[in-house]
Formats: sequence, C-alpha cells, structure tokens
Amino acid sequence: MPRPAPATYEDLARFLNLPLVSPEMAVAQVLEGLEIAMRYGMGGVIIRPCDIDVALRTLEGSAVRAGAAAGFPHGSASTAVKLYEVRDLVRRGAREIEMVVAISKLVSREFPYVQTELLQAAEACHKEGSTLKVVFENAYLTDELKIIACRCAERAEVDTVKTSTGFAPSGCTLDDVRLMRRHLPEETGVEAAGAIGTVEQVLELHAAGSTGIATSAAGAILDEWKARLAAAEVSKPTA
Repeated sequence: MPRPAPATYEDLARFLNLPLVSPEMAVAQVLEGLEIAMRYGMGGVIIRPCDIDVALRTLEGSAVRAGAAAGFPHGSASTAVKLYEVRDLVRRGAREIEMVVAISKLVSREFPYVQTELLQAAEACHKEGSTLKVVFENAYLTDELKIIACRCAERAEVDTVKTSTGFAPSGCTLDDVRLMRRHLPEETGVEAAGAIGTVEQVLELHAAGSTGIATSAAGAILDEWKARLAAAEVSKPTA
C-alpha cells in the first residue's frame, strides 16, 4: 500500500532532516541550525563528528534525531578507520550513524569489500542500539551499481540508504528514488538529498517512495508548507 501523503504541518516536518556538515560552518552556526530544527519540529539533523557532543546536549529532551556523519564526504577511509569512527560516535551517544559507502571500491566493482564493510558497520551500530544509514552518492554510479549497492545494503540489514551527500556534482533524482525503492525491502528506508528546495519537490519524492529528505532548505520548505495549509484552511467553504 502506498504511504499516505503528508496532510499536516507535523507530517512534513518529521519527514525533513537538516544537514549541518559543511566544513566551513562555525560551531555557532551549528548551534543555530540545531535551534532551527527544534523550532520547526524537523525529524532530524546530520552532524559532523566533531559536533556530536554539543548536538546531543542541545537536542536533549527534543524529538529531533542527531545523525552523526562517518566516512564523509567520499567514503574513502579504510574500513578499520570507518569502524573506529562509527564506534566512537555510538559510544558518545549517537543513535543514528550516516556512513558513506566506499565509492571507489563500488565503481571498481570490488563488491566483497563493500559488502564486508557494510556488514561490519551495521553490526557495530545495531549491537549498541543505533541505526545505520548508508550514503551511495548516486551521481557517480550507474543504475547497475546502484542496484548492487542496494543488494549489499539489504544483506547487511542497513536501516536506511541515502542518495547523496550534497558534496557531489548533483543530488537525487526521482528515478533514483524509484529505483532504490524497487530494489530494497519495505522495511529499509530511502532518503533523498541534494538540490531539494520546494514543497513540490518534497511531495514528488515522497510519492516516489522516499521515507525522508535531507535539505538545507528545510526551514524555507516548512514555511511554504505552513502558508499552503493556512491558505487551504481559509479557502474551505463555510457551513
């Protein structure tokens, strides 16, 4: 059954995640982003590893999830380094890890390497009660490689897969979301990211099968959504 379309402000707000991973962001800007996410009631934020402690303190008591980035932005660290980073973040209290797949190994068709890394990362997260989100960076992948990455993620019992980091030449497409949704089990989430700036785009991606969206325009999108809901309420016929 298709998921019902967002109907309320809260439905759409919980669907959006705010990325706070740009290398030039000062801590004060990260804190501002965290406050915005809480004020708007967003589903979550994506945090640089160096900011996880301040993020968890700031978000304590709120419903906003803190997803900690690992292997950003290109997934090029060795598996041992990635696993150390994942375990350190989980130990610090992160309950969602967002790790970039080994892009170079995937495009080199070294699939056992990719599969083993995902299995080990998922085990490290799940053993401590955390979830694992894996970023594919679809801008660099053929459809065949996207499908193979989905199969690797399924075998590793990854919780969510994501289209893009925001650091590649392009972000998600509707076709990518549809393809990933077709080749993943229903219980695996699909998050869209990159160059998403309007309510229309969000609704299209939701309809295509996305279970979440990461966008730096989350606040503006929710302002637009709130205005639409208010206009619809005004235009309702009176009894």
